[in-house]
Amino acid sequence: MHLDKRERRITGTGGKDKTIVFGALERGGKVRASVVADRRRAALQACVKEHVESGAALYSDALQSYDGLAKEYAHKVIDHAEKYVDGQIHTNGLENFWSLLKRGISGTYVSVEPFHLFRYLDEQVFRYNNRATKDHKVTDADRFDMTVRNLFGKRLTFAELTGKLAETSAF
Repeated sequence: MHLDKRERRITGTGGKDKTIVFGALERGGKVRASVVADRRRAALQACVKEHVESGAALYSDALQSYDGLAKEYAHKVIDHAEKYVDGQIHTNGLENFWSLLKRGISGTYVSVEPFHLFRYLDEQVFRYNNRATKDHKVTDADRFDMTVRNLFGKRLTFAELTGKLAETSAF
């Protein structure tokens, strides 16, 4: 495609202006996700080292930022340009989480400011980690009960919520 035609047709920003989110899923376990500064090797490998025990089996996509993890982990890579599954080497469970997160952001919440993304991310991690499985039934009421039990002693001020200092006004 010629450059002038591509500029007219492809209007997406690619990676520009996007907030980077790191995620890890223990097979048969829980997902962890957090907003990170960038997708460079130092930032992502620090997240891996924080959440994954040394020597563990680690499966990732072919992002070059993960290169070098084989020294500390049993690291296997699946290149999605070639295939999505090679025996036990796949990232399908985490891809499921990303799908649910994106559906929540674009469908339910419509627009999420980068400043608040970590809050929406925490909510989706909670939902994913406390969902019904074939062995364990979890209802919305159960999740609500878990949430209320964890609220005790916590407070979110307006200033924290908006990221602005509370304006004082004298009446």
